Amino acid sequence: MNIKLLDTPFFGIIISLLAFNIGLYLFEKAKKFPLLNPLVTSGFIVILFIKIFNVPMEYYEKGGNLISFFLAPATVALSMPLYRQINKLKENFLPIIIGSLVGAITAIISIIFLGKLLGIDEILIKSFIPKSITTPLGMELSALIGGIPPITVFAIIVTGVSGNAMAPYVCKIFNIKHPVAKGLGIGISSHAVGTAKAIEMGEIEGAMSALSIVIAGIITFIVAPILLILV
Repeated sequence: MNIKLLDTPFFGIIISLLAFNIGLYLFEKAKKFPLLNPLVTSGFIVILFIKIFNVPMEYYEKGGNLISFFLAPATVALSMPLYRQINKLKENFLPIIIGSLVGAITAIISIIFLGKLLGIDEILIKSFIPKSITTPLGMELSALIGGIPPITVFAIIVTGVSGNAMAPYVCKIFNIKHPVAKGLGIGISSHAVGTAKAIEMGEIEGAMSALSIVIAGIITFIVAPILLILV
């Protein structure tokens, strides 16, 4: 392949956009089958392309890092639906705070106990603890508590994609109908990627999910180091 063509940020951006659009096409053709979520299939397409054509990762990362740069602003932009539903926040303030607190603590404790039960190395347990918060916060927390940030990113992606794909089915199985409860559950468990699905389900769900990302991130940052010491 032409090295000059690869040695530019546009290469990573174009490959990522093409892969996502192929994934989206397959998702629509398969009638939105959860396992063919475009976030999953596009990742596999990019990996296969890099492996088949033996493209050095540093070439792809030049464009990939630009895409990652917009992750934090995109997360902040989720505050817009929250602003439009500010009255719902006021009406349900206490349930939202308590639900977010319980959800964030449960996510941390479940990782610690399951990790110890399965005999997983402590450094991997620490890497998995931030799995349910958004990527920029998760990477910082992972480094702070002695985890491995790249593994944390992988865990965050898997968690987000799983939540995005399975959220409607989980709500249906457990008969969760209240839009505030749906949004909080999705946001706390699967951060910004799950919030994208919550927005599809409704504006209230999207607003509550966006709010829970912030609350869960703050709680996890405070509680995770304490729970690690206690447990």
